[in-house]
Amino acid sequence: MAKAKKKTTKKKAAPKEVVLVGSKVKAAIKEAGCNTGGDVIEALNEYVHWLLAQATSRAANNGRKTVRGHDIMSM
Repeated sequence: MAKAKKKTTKKKAAPKEVVLVGSKVKAAIKEAGCNTGGDVIEALNEYVHWLLAQATSRAANNGRKTVRGHDIMSM
């Protein structure tokens, strides 16, 4: 008798709040002579959230509650 396969359901993380102005992003891409794919805003939003997490962590590790520009720009 064959074993029944288990259903594995991966829970997709809840989408993060959009912190970008989609129309401005699309306008900047259009100005560069390109078209905007349907997943661009979501992908860019994920990247911005990652940058913010890195910057807040860097500020906290330096004993600050204020995130500064160099927290985002430094690598």
